[in-house]
Amino acid sequence: MADPLRALALVCSLKPSPAESSSELLARQVLEAMPDVDSTVVRVVDHDVRPGVELDMGDGDAWPQIRSQIVAADILVVATPTWLGQHSSVCQRVLERLDAELSETDDSGRMLTLGKVAVAAVVGNEDGAHHISGILFQSLTDTGFTVPAQGVTYWNDDLSQARDYKDLDSTPEATDGMTRTAAANAVHLARLLKAARYPATG
Repeated sequence: MADPLRALALVCSLKPSPAESSSELLARQVLEAMPDVDSTVVRVVDHDVRPGVELDMGDGDAWPQIRSQIVAADILVVATPTWLGQHSSVCQRVLERLDAELSETDDSGRMLTLGKVAVAAVVGNEDGAHHISGILFQSLTDTGFTVPAQGVTYWNDDLSQARDYKDLDSTPEATDGMTRTAAANAVHLARLLKAARYPATG
C-alpha cells in the first residue's frame, strides 16, 4: 500500500486564534474533502513569522518550523481572506518567505518543493477571488509547486450583505462543488507526482 499523503493548510487570516475564521473554515473543508490524507492546519498569524525572503530570518523567526511542515507535506492549501480586493498581508508574507525556495535544490538540481501540489481557498465580501488565485498560482508555481486543474475554491458575497462565510447556515452549493473538485484533483495529482518525479535539470 502506498504511503499516505500529507496535506498542510496555511491559514492567512488576520485574526489570531481562538477567534473564528472564515478562511480557516474553508481550508478545513478542503482538507475534509481529501479522504485518507493526513492533514494539519497552521494559522500563520499565531506564529512570529518575520518579514524577509530568507529561510531563517533569525531572532525567534517561526518560519523555519512552518517550512519544515511544508517540506514534509505533499499538498499545500493556502487560504486567505479578501481585503480591498487583495489577499491578506499575512498571505503576502507567506509568499515572500517561499521565495527562498528558489535557491533550495537537491543533488539533481530539483527544487525541494518540486512535486508538491498547491491549491487556493479564498473568502470575502467583495469580488477578488479570481485576481487573488491568479497571484497565488503564479507565486506558487514560481516557487516549485504544481497547481491542479480547478485548483481553487472560493466564496464571495455581495458587498451589501456584509456576511462572513463562517456565519452562513450552510455551505453554498457552488462553493461546496469547487471545494470537492479542488480537493479531489489535488489528491489525484499529488499521487501521480509522488509516483513519478519531475526530471532532474541540474
